[in-house]
Amino acid sequence: MKSPDKHRKIIRAATKVFAKKGFFNARISDIAKEAKVADGTIYLYFNNKFDILLSVFEQEIGKLIEQVILLLGKEEDPQVKLQIFITNHLEEMKKNRYLAEVIHIELRQTSKLIREYRKNTFNEYLSIITRIVEQGQEAGIFRKEIHPQIARQIIFGSLDEISRCWHVGSDCSFTTEEVSWQLTSLFQSGLLVSNR
Repeated sequence: MKSPDKHRKIIRAATKVFAKKGFFNARISDIAKEAKVADGTIYLYFNNKFDILLSVFEQEIGKLIEQVILLLGKEEDPQVKLQIFITNHLEEMKKNRYLAEVIHIELRQTSKLIREYRKNTFNEYLSIITRIVEQGQEAGIFRKEIHPQIARQIIFGSLDEISRCWHVGSDCSFTTEEVSWQLTSLFQSGLLVSNR
């Protein structure tokens, strides 16, 4: 019988292995060793390595979506919502170094494999930014000429780059609060209607 705990344990181990070795260099045996299970146990839960990578995104990004939707549900102001999204993402990426690395590296290196997947959970996560921008435009707070999907790519690209710099040993000693304030200020300055 499958165990939810073992499934989570394998996902955590895979996230770490993918972050350290990359998807293509990682082997099922590496994941099994990190999870402290037999190689064959992995195949009770997953069809192959790609299935594991998708599950990492599905589970971990799914958690981010649930968390941020809960936080955003308590707020009406699109400006504050943008700040909440930015702060929450940065805090989670700083806390979960391996997930940050997997997102940064694998979304680029395995782009062909991940393309179909990105239409699902990851795209759902990015769509939260799109909706915040659209809400701001509908409320007359954000400029209508800014394309929400371009804005989301710019915002997520910045968040992703900051997350990366925290984990690659570069001289990036800024706190989450400092980075969140700087990014929120920059994005809101570009998005806000000029007479506000």
